[in-house]
Amino acid sequence: MSGMDIALAEGRKALEENEVPVGAVLMRGEEIIWADHNRREQLHDPTAHAEMLCLRRGAEKTGDWRLGDCTLYVTLEPCPMCAGAMVMSRLGKVVYGLEDPEKGCCGSVYDLPADPAFRAETRWLAGERKKECRELMEKFFRRRRNGMAATAAERSE
Repeated sequence: MSGMDIALAEGRKALEENEVPVGAVLMRGEEIIWADHNRREQLHDPTAHAEMLCLRRGAEKTGDWRLGDCTLYVTLEPCPMCAGAMVMSRLGKVVYGLEDPEKGCCGSVYDLPADPAFRAETRWLAGERKKECRELMEKFFRRRRNGMAATAAERSE
């Protein structure tokens, strides 16, 4: 499985839990360090974004807050908080699927990793599996507009 396959699987878990369907996985080469998805609603924690959970647990698991040899795959462009955490962890690279024109900070609204004030080492790549990432988000917002939770038929997709 590729990194984005895992991130998408995590995003689907979030969808089933009625969380905004963002999934992420932190990898070092082919090694999966940590995979997670948004858990803000269930943890009542505004920082429980998929990226933040992966960075926290990844640092814990590796025993080092410096994640320069790691890549984070995520279904949605990181927000300011997550992009800041990536820069502060010296993450090597982030690969995301869908841009976020409202809060995205890896090229859309702002490019935090490229700001020379931070001397960041984090590179980013956009658009991997964009169509699938977009479909996941659209399904979530369609349900929200209709006031629905996940149906059995949708979970089997």
